[in-house]
Amino acid sequence: MPRPVTLFTGQWADLPFEEVCSLASSWGYDGLEVACWGDHLDVTRAAVDDDYVRDRLDTLKRHGLGLWAISNHLLGQAVCDDPIDHRHRDILPARVWGDGEPEGVRRRAAEEMKTTARAAARLGVSTVVGFTGSAVWKYVAMFPPVGEDVIEAGYRDFADRWNPILDVFDEVGVRFAHEVHPSEIAYDYWSTQRALEAVGHRPAFGLNWDPSHMVWQDIDPVGFLWDFRDRIYHVDCKDARKRVGNGRNGRLGSHLPWGDPRRGWDFVSTGHGDVPWEDCFRTLNSIGYQGPISVEWEDAGMDRLVGAAEAVEFVRSHAYDPPEASFDSAFGSD
Repeated sequence: MPRPVTLFTGQWADLPFEEVCSLASSWGYDGLEVACWGDHLDVTRAAVDDDYVRDRLDTLKRHGLGLWAISNHLLGQAVCDDPIDHRHRDILPARVWGDGEPEGVRRRAAEEMKTTARAAARLGVSTVVGFTGSAVWKYVAMFPPVGEDVIEAGYRDFADRWNPILDVFDEVGVRFAHEVHPSEIAYDYWSTQRALEAVGHRPAFGLNWDPSHMVWQDIDPVGFLWDFRDRIYHVDCKDARKRVGNGRNGRLGSHLPWGDPRRGWDFVSTGHGDVPWEDCFRTLNSIGYQGPISVEWEDAGMDRLVGAAEAVEFVRSHAYDPPEASFDSAFGSD
C-alpha cells in the first residue's frame, strides 16, 4: 500500500471535527493526524469511554479516512517549560492550567500526556506527535552568559519529567514522536542528539521530522533524515521560505507577525518554499520510512481552503513509493 497522505488538524481546530473530515475527504486525503484540542479529540474521554472512541473512528470511516497518529503539542509544551505564564494559560485546558502555579501545571500536563498514550492505544494508533517544552530554551541567545551546568540541568530536567511519561508509552505500546522545533528541548541537529542521549536512546522516544523548522536555521533536512533514520517515527510536510538576502530581514523574525515581508523567513504552502522536497522524499525511501506523510498547512499568505487542497496534490506528485525491485536485482551487480 502506498504511504498515506494525511492532514494535520491542528490549524483547523476552530472547525468541528465532522467538517474537517468532510473537507479532507473531498480534497483526497487518506486520513488525518488528529490534534487533541478543539473538539477533534478529548484524550481524557478517549482513554476511558468506549462509545467516544467508537464515535471518533466511525466519523473517520464514514468519510473514508484512516488514523495513524494523534498529536498533543499543547500539553507536551507545558511539561518542561520555564517560565509557565500567560502563553500557556491561552493554550491549555482549564483542568490543566488550574490555578496557574507553574509546577502544578507541569505535573498535570505530564499526567495528561500519559493519558494521551492510553487514548492512542485505544484508538489503535501507535504514534503520538508533540512537543516537550524546555527549561533552557530561554537561554538560546547565551547572554547574559549561562554555564554549561545550567544547560546540563535543563536536559536532566527533561529526562526526569519525560521518562515517567515514556514508561506509560512503553506499557501501552505507543511511541512518542517529538517535533524538532524552536522552543523545544530538541530544536536543531545537536540539541536533538543531546535530547536522545538524555533519555538513553530509549525506543519510546523518537522524532517527528518537519523540514520547515530546519531550512531557516540552515540545517540540511536530508542529512538530518539520514543521520537520525532509526528515529523518524512520523513526518509532517510543511514548507518554509527564507527572505534573508536583502540585508535587513533576520532569521529570528524581529517579533513581526507571520506573513509580514520584513520577516527573515515564513511558513509557506508545501512546494512554495526552500525545502528540497524531491531529495527529502527519495531519502525517506532510502531509510525505509513507511508511515504517513502528514500535511501541516500553515501559510499566512494563502487561503487554507486553497492551500490544503493544493498541498495534497503536490505531495502525491513527489512522495512516490520506492521501486519494488532494486537497481542491482534488475540489472545485476558486479
